[in-house]
Amino acid sequence: MSRRSTTLIKTALAAVHYSGAGSLLAPYTRGAGVIFMLHHVDPSPPQEFEPSRILKVTPSFLDSVVREVIDAGFDIIPLDAVRERLEYADEARPFACFTLDDGYRDNREYAYPVFRRYGTPFTVYVTTDLADGRGDFWWLTFEKVLRAAPQITLAMRGETRHFRLATAAEKEAAHHEIYWWLRALPETQARAVVAELAATHNIDPKAAHANLVMSWDELRDLADDPLVTIGAHTKRHFALAKLSEAEARAEMAESIIRIEAELGRPCRHFSYPYGCAKSAGGREFRLAEELGIETAVTTQKGLLYPEHAHELTALPRLSLNGDFQDLRYVKALLSGVPFALMNTLKRYAGARLSA
Repeated sequence: MSRRSTTLIKTALAAVHYSGAGSLLAPYTRGAGVIFMLHHVDPSPPQEFEPSRILKVTPSFLDSVVREVIDAGFDIIPLDAVRERLEYADEARPFACFTLDDGYRDNREYAYPVFRRYGTPFTVYVTTDLADGRGDFWWLTFEKVLRAAPQITLAMRGETRHFRLATAAEKEAAHHEIYWWLRALPETQARAVVAELAATHNIDPKAAHANLVMSWDELRDLADDPLVTIGAHTKRHFALAKLSEAEARAEMAESIIRIEAELGRPCRHFSYPYGCAKSAGGREFRLAEELGIETAVTTQKGLLYPEHAHELTALPRLSLNGDFQDLRYVKALLSGVPFALMNTLKRYAGARLSA
């Protein structure tokens, strides 16, 4: 997301908050509940060039969000209770779930104490190859290359491209263009491109990210707490929609089986890597159902409504985003007003196009 887009969204969310529209309309727009999405919980300050900072929130911000959710009258529940709460949404208070993707070690060090302080259940979705120590954090390796290199040369879309990387602004621009090009490539090809860049600039991805995620012993210890649910996040963190159906099924099934074997308990919940419409769609939602998954979450933005009781393997989430660490924005989003406005605009635009 560009800085301009981020600024516009912040302005709109602040307007919803300060106008009072959120408080006034929330009973009609906030729906049945919300599933929050996090990745890293880390107190360290952002670096000058750090595109992945959007995936990081501080422990103090997480603490303030948990308190706000409780004070706003939400019940914080485990994912196991989502189906029932959606089916009886009209008879219950709104609910919230907290979920964290990938299984980072900082979840245990910084997020867990916050949740434990409030007695709040939460879910960690584990990519099993990462827990095994052989996963590929290609997006972080790519970021590390751009941080270290003065310039890079790539063959992109049939032409040779040169990118100067002397300033943070140049690095940001290169990252935006190259990252989304990589995301459009087949998974193995994108990772091969990043691996070649890393080798060219003497960066060892294994060493760089060796202590980033929890080991199986740490996951077992964490999972012993009744507050904790461990879900699956595939084997290799591949965008499932890019794979054949057999490959996608294997990515999902193998991660579920591995988690059950390592932790000695059922794995009923799943998160789609990347989670956007181009990474997970109807086929993947069906596969999750066929594999016996109870809930599966996307990164599609939105709150939960009673109709989601019939779409439990395609649930939207609300991102706690590193660029939006302000309770005003969280309050505005929880009200449901921004989503109601967006849906109204989409319907209006659709009507104009069909007229």
